[in-house]
Amino acid sequence: MRAAVHWVESLEKMSSFAANDEPAQRIRIVAVDGDDCFRDMLSNELSERAFSVTTFADSASVLASTDALSAADLIVLDWGLAGKTGLDLLRQLKRLGINIPTVVLAGRSLASHESLALEHGALDFIDKSRGMSILAYRLRIVARAKVPGEWRDKILRLGRLTLKTPISRAFWNDSDVELTVGEFKIVNLLAGNVGRHVTYREIYDALHHQGFVAADSINGYRTNVRSAIKRIRRKFEALDPTFDRIQNYTAFGYIWARD
Repeated sequence: MRAAVHWVESLEKMSSFAANDEPAQRIRIVAVDGDDCFRDMLSNELSERAFSVTTFADSASVLASTDALSAADLIVLDWGLAGKTGLDLLRQLKRLGINIPTVVLAGRSLASHESLALEHGALDFIDKSRGMSILAYRLRIVARAKVPGEWRDKILRLGRLTLKTPISRAFWNDSDVELTVGEFKIVNLLAGNVGRHVTYREIYDALHHQGFVAADSINGYRTNVRSAIKRIRRKFEALDPTFDRIQNYTAFGYIWARD
């Protein structure tokens, strides 16, 4: 028993040291939990341990809050959410291209639940009964593993274009362009290489993976790329009829032109 107490005290000291070691930047967490009492306790306890916490009671409210998601370093969600379960929300986040590191909490830890959470992209699965000190310590481990050194850049601003990479959302003049995940990958690739022509093959690989072929001929992928670019242009033009940033270089590829 004494050994266990000593171990928890050691974790608290290490957690406290880590918090004091990084005073300039708090770890920003989005927490989703349907239990009002636990949600308040989670927010208060983690805030005292050098975390910045934004909480939500259900899946719909967090998915509607793009600003909170785009600013987050970690998502912490409850396995037992009412209506849409934690696993359902985890799956939906991945489908929407929201690639923020995610940790799942459980009031009753089962090996089968833990296995499912990890298989669907969670980086850790933590029993709520372990206590806030251990939770904070493990969250900090996940954050450091996924964000080495300087904190990762989350937002790319290029003239009237804003890309929020962790949530795969693009904004033009502050309006959501409503791109699919695949379309966002293309825009992110082009904008990340502003002023440089990007080949058809590079764009196609961004949609799938390097060397992927699913076309009728060796150059058939160009048709797929042209179709995707056409859809993307239409979405931007719906917001701004003068949109002309995506330009074609015949038989080679496309470029995101400089303003």
